[in-house]
Amino acid sequence: MSATVTRAPSSGRDASWLAGADLMAVALAFTGQILLAHALLAEHYGWMVLAIDLYASLFLIIDLGLPTLIARDGTKAPSMVLPAVLRTYRWQVLAALPFLLFAVLLHPERWLGVDAPRALLAFAALIALVHVASYAPRSGLRVLGEARLEALSKVIERAVTVAAYGVLVSQGSTSATAFTGAFLLGALCGTALALYWFVRTAPSHEGAPRWDQLGPSWSSASALLFSALPFAITLGILPYVIRVEKFMVAGSSGAGLAAAFHVAQLAWLAGLVVPAAIRSALLPVLGNVQGLPHSHRREMNQAMDLCLGLLPVGLFGGYLIVANLAPLAFPEAYFDGTYGASAVDVFAVLLGGWALTLLATPTYTSLMAGPRPWRFTQFILSVLSIAVVLGYLLVMRPTLSPGQILFAAALASTASAGALLVLSWWFSQENAFVSARRDDWNLAFTGTVFVVAGLASQTYWWVLGLPLFAFTPRGWQAIRSTLP
Repeated sequence: MSATVTRAPSSGRDASWLAGADLMAVALAFTGQILLAHALLAEHYGWMVLAIDLYASLFLIIDLGLPTLIARDGTKAPSMVLPAVLRTYRWQVLAALPFLLFAVLLHPERWLGVDAPRALLAFAALIALVHVASYAPRSGLRVLGEARLEALSKVIERAVTVAAYGVLVSQGSTSATAFTGAFLLGALCGTALALYWFVRTAPSHEGAPRWDQLGPSWSSASALLFSALPFAITLGILPYVIRVEKFMVAGSSGAGLAAAFHVAQLAWLAGLVVPAAIRSALLPVLGNVQGLPHSHRREMNQAMDLCLGLLPVGLFGGYLIVANLAPLAFPEAYFDGTYGASAVDVFAVLLGGWALTLLATPTYTSLMAGPRPWRFTQFILSVLSIAVVLGYLLVMRPTLSPGQILFAAALASTASAGALLVLSWWFSQENAFVSARRDDWNLAFTGTVFVVAGLASQTYWWVLGLPLFAFTPRGWQAIRSTLP
């Protein structure tokens, strides 16, 4: 292990590494989804998707919020990051036991009508556990200024998964269990690499840990768990915010229609890695400038410029990729009306939700890094409540046709993203920041409405969204200003 730390976190640099790697990982994952969609029956594909999503949602609370605390507080004492990760693992192992017992005894997959083989379900559960195990060392790498290694571990994870899929396809396999096992292999490789690089990178620590160096949250077990509890609750809730519509589609119309909605969601989910990467890079930076209003404001403005610069690229680039490549890659049934609607048209509606989520990134992260983490939990609970109500009102109606259900789910998802943005403003108490960028907000909202309306209706209203590209130079400048 190295004795010194030579790099410090940087929001623009690290966001570039993480976003770039996540987009590469998403491209690989998209390739994997194409292989799955062609190799598996729609129902079996739905089994695999729903089982992985279900256990990821169920087991994510095992994270306990501790990796988020590492990302927030680790910059205060880099020499304490390694002991913090080891301490995190001890608590996570204890937390996993009751959830494993719950999954074994209550069979939550039956709630969604997933009649999959037990081996597939076991693999899906292990995937969720292995992913949780990856969060602490990846947070540690980010705090130590090595987001590039975190990024590389994610790309390698996806590459191994897709390579394993390719081997199964070449052998003519049609087993959803085998493909879920391949997914598990990739997750194991990614987590092992992240842990190896973290241990090699982390500064050595001699003697008994001095937890006070990381702040009062680490002073005792009770203080640690209480400080992390808001993030743990939030992480337990957050997966449902982006999956609730899919679960409702499955509950109302079965795994086949859920698979069709999943295909429409793929590129949207891929796009969400961009705001997620910016949040991951911004959190340790904002944590390091707590109590420094001028520095905080500077970092918030740079993050906002970066998000605005990416907005038109994501809207237009995302649609062009999906509209031109998805019909060539996935089975025709997902686009010819077999399920009542084309996945491309449903994706166009989802684009609005992606834009609103991206724009919420600075205030969302400011709330995470703030001194009142319980406000963050209240925020996520409020968003989930709105998502559930909107999903129920729009999706769970027996009179809807399959196509209408898909569009209703997409509309509910976009409306929930709008609630996330507005509530992030209010809960973060960043009123001065929001007001100061009023003109930028107006242009961003107006342009996004025209782009989404034009693409969804296949009219030329999207032309009125082209002024959004005026933000691009500022986005590039935000990245360059934080490079070492």
